Amino acid sequence: MTIWSPIVTDVDDVFKALADPNRRILLDRLFERDGQSLVELQGQLEMTRFGTMKHLRVLERAGLVITRRAGREKLHYLNPVPIRLVHDRWISRYAEPIVAQLSALKARLEEPMGVPRHVYEIYIKTTPERLWRAITDPADTRQYFFGSEVQSDWKKGSKLVYLNDGQVSLDCTILEIDPAHRLVHSFTIANDPEAAGDRPSRVTWEIEAHGDLCRLRLVHDDFDGETRTFHEVEDGWPQIVSGLKTLLETGKPMSVPAPEKVETPA
Repeated sequence: MTIWSPIVTDVDDVFKALADPNRRILLDRLFERDGQSLVELQGQLEMTRFGTMKHLRVLERAGLVITRRAGREKLHYLNPVPIRLVHDRWISRYAEPIVAQLSALKARLEEPMGVPRHVYEIYIKTTPERLWRAITDPADTRQYFFGSEVQSDWKKGSKLVYLNDGQVSLDCTILEIDPAHRLVHSFTIANDPEAAGDRPSRVTWEIEAHGDLCRLRLVHDDFDGETRTFHEVEDGWPQIVSGLKTLLETGKPMSVPAPEKVETPA
């Protein structure tokens, strides 16, 4: 059974997308600065606007690039999840120490105001109701959210916490809730004294049904620049969403090491 999204009909699509040097350049440019328009990306390749557009479409089909509208512009963002899944399915079995840095591959979005964001998107063979339960049931989160159990009464304005060994690791508040469709909550890392001092950021879970699959889009934004929290979560989210997919599609948790602590750049 393939573990890829419906956009990626075969795992060969991912490798095919990565095989072309121009497409690798486009991914490199998005890794360096995410959220670029077609015009910005075209300026970094020696090819026509149409040629650049064709390469971007291949990357979109492979799930390696996500697009979002911003006014009249279509912005392109790097999606690290397919590469994370390649790493977890094959590479980690043979060369984990060599390629550990792949887990840091992610989308770095920048709003017009310069506020950094993390954006992740994945397709899962499940129902919206089952996906929602996996997000809100402590028995499920324990299997993919680094052993933590989510706790809340799931009402707008209520507390939402993640517990590890009975201690609060994440302290959140529900800002919006539409069961099986959308959940928005604040986000504070409670078990790291430095990160706990950051202003609460925001996490948005969006679920959209596509036949017998669901698209999960997770956006973590509203940071005060590249804070301690911003850097703490960048390795964690790709592992969480790929672990969630594995759990729902196989019924078994994925063996995922906890993300290492990182130092915030001066």
